[in-house]
Amino acid sequence: MRYIPHTEEDVARMLRVVGVPSVEALFAHIPARLRLQRPLAIEPLDEAALLQHMEELAALSLPAISGPVRLGSAGAAAPQPVRSFLGAGLVPHYVPAAVDLLLLRAEWYTAYTPYQPEISQGTLQAIFEFQTIVAELFGEPVRPGAPAPFVANASLYDGASALAEAVLMARRLTGRPAALLAGAIHPQYAASVAGYLRGLSDGDPVLFQSGFAPDGRLDAAELAARLNELGETLACVVVQSPNYLGVVEDIRPVAQAARARGALLVAVCTEPLALGVLAPPGVLGADIVVGEGLGLAMPPSLGGPGVGLFAARSEYVRQMPGRLVGQTVDQAGRRGYCLTLSTREQHIRRDKATSNICTNQGLVALAFAIHLCLLGKQGFQALARLNLSLAQYARQRLGTLRGFSLAAPGPTFNELAVRVRGGRAAEVVDRLAERGLLAGVPLDRPGFALPALPGAEGVLLLAVSERHRREDIDLLAQALDEVCP
Repeated sequence: MRYIPHTEEDVARMLRVVGVPSVEALFAHIPARLRLQRPLAIEPLDEAALLQHMEELAALSLPAISGPVRLGSAGAAAPQPVRSFLGAGLVPHYVPAAVDLLLLRAEWYTAYTPYQPEISQGTLQAIFEFQTIVAELFGEPVRPGAPAPFVANASLYDGASALAEAVLMARRLTGRPAALLAGAIHPQYAASVAGYLRGLSDGDPVLFQSGFAPDGRLDAAELAARLNELGETLACVVVQSPNYLGVVEDIRPVAQAARARGALLVAVCTEPLALGVLAPPGVLGADIVVGEGLGLAMPPSLGGPGVGLFAARSEYVRQMPGRLVGQTVDQAGRRGYCLTLSTREQHIRRDKATSNICTNQGLVALAFAIHLCLLGKQGFQALARLNLSLAQYARQRLGTLRGFSLAAPGPTFNELAVRVRGGRAAEVVDRLAERGLLAGVPLDRPGFALPALPGAEGVLLLAVSERHRREDIDLLAQALDEVCP
């Protein structure tokens, strides 16, 4: 079966329309050294053979499981599957089978994105419910009869792009150029902000705070110094809680300090489940709150989608990026949903647009909303308490190992930064991988390193969740003690 259905006559007809003599001429502007000069070495397969080949490729990946694994001897082949303690801002949670089954219901289907409300009511209602959940999760409680204090959009690509859009929004609202990223912001989120701002025509800088306190929380004295230094150029302060090292920040004084200088506070929450035991950032003074919801929606996959969560105070709604679904009634008084705001470049004049985001992560957002609806308020809080309890057990258990210590001993939720004995976290990770344990992320690895963290080559960032049991944590502690010199 051909993968490209066009016949030679089809190709010739298209070439005549565009006015070029050959397919090669279409690519003449690309230097010859960059063009492939031979056919692709693709072996045609029938359907059954192709499925078998894909299954063989999939079998090369080692899936993470919820149950315990047996320790193998050093150098032995990894048992299948493996036990994972990976997190680094994306902690996988157990997603009930009911979520996938409900995703298949026909009410969610739509031919395209929901521009035409008369044929997209299911999709629009799902987005509206998602927005309501995110606004309540991140913002202030809604008082009866009063307007909602926080409004959420239909989602963005992922948490990192949501933060970058939040910084751009703060610049628009304040008319100021500078952003200050305080403390242990996820390095990939910080890199995304820098990438977005680097392309601005005005060339204004984005400024990062370089350090944090020994307990892993932001350095209040350094933050105050930077705030005074930036003065009236400051558009926003960005604080992550729990931060990249897993430590819970007190953002209330940061919000007060930013507001005293006419700036906004942007709060980042890469682990929304933490808000089952922590106060919402909006209650603590945040003006814009962003985060990542993938861990509560579906398993993370290499190169796969995320779902950027984005909420802001309602008075700023017209400067929000992306799309916003609203609820209304028709002439007969029946409830209905429609796109209320869609301020992207494709819809309005470029000088009025808030962003060029092209879509929302509808499928992941829907899975996120279904999961949280299945949990309910009490279930969400109970799940958060379970994660906190397991993390505290891991903290205590690893603390009993000789030569191990917390690199960030402040209060944590479900991620821990641990200094390993011997000072070579990457080697420890490689040795445990041979035993079927993915022990975490070494914090000197490119893309995951915090420049201000001393001795990062000896620090391992690991995560626990309800997918782990105490026996799994005991197994990890035993393995760490055995492989570390």
